[in-house]
Amino acid sequence: MELQPTLINAARSGDMAYIQSLLDDAVNVNIHDEKGYTPLIIACYNNRLEAAKLLIEAGANVDAADIGGNTALMGVCFKGYADIAKLLIESGANLNLQHGNGGTALMFATMFGRNELVKLMLDYGADPDIREFRGLTALDLAIQQGNKEAVELLDTQT
Repeated sequence: MELQPTLINAARSGDMAYIQSLLDDAVNVNIHDEKGYTPLIIACYNNRLEAAKLLIEAGANVDAADIGGNTALMGVCFKGYADIAKLLIESGANLNLQHGNGGTALMFATMFGRNELVKLMLDYGADPDIREFRGLTALDLAIQQGNKEAVELLDTQT
């Protein structure tokens, strides 16, 4: 049986006992599936806080990216999971990584109206001046999306 994909599936469901069992068997915590997803990316994207903690404690790379360059932090900023974002940030996640089109976690939070995460990212030092492939900043994207709260949060940063 191939244990690495099993770890990804366990991370998706948040099966803590099975994740621990696999980790005890020395399964590679940083395995990537065909889309580049790691167990940590999957756990975070599926709002599995405890699974994410366990995987990080086991040595998961918090900055690992899928084939599009998306990290766990970008995923939770898209989905709106502030508690997991805080865990990733406090575990050393790079706030300013850019995916294939130059977008950042802060930009995801801005575009999808995750204003609690916009504030969190700024409080932890995310760079609001990074530009994506079209030359737009998080503030530009907030304006484009009509996200007035994010505009106010970002406007004080520039």
